Amino acid sequence: MSMNIGRLDRGLRLVVAALLYALAFAPQIALTGLAYWLALLVGAILVLTALVGICPLYSVLGLTTCRKC
Repeated sequence: MSMNIGRLDRGLRLVVAALLYALAFAPQIALTGLAYWLALLVGAILVLTALVGICPLYSVLGLTTCRKC
């Protein structure tokens, strides 16, 4: 499977993941229950796909944001 996530997309995924983790762990907001676990899960998926450079959903839909790939 070839890479299908470009540099900008990877950076945005990491930024969104950081924001989700900040929401999950910020004591002022204190997400609880399902919202807490969803924030952690989506954040982990975004970090993983950004580090690997492959998005399975993009593959299924035939999309790519990587110009050189």
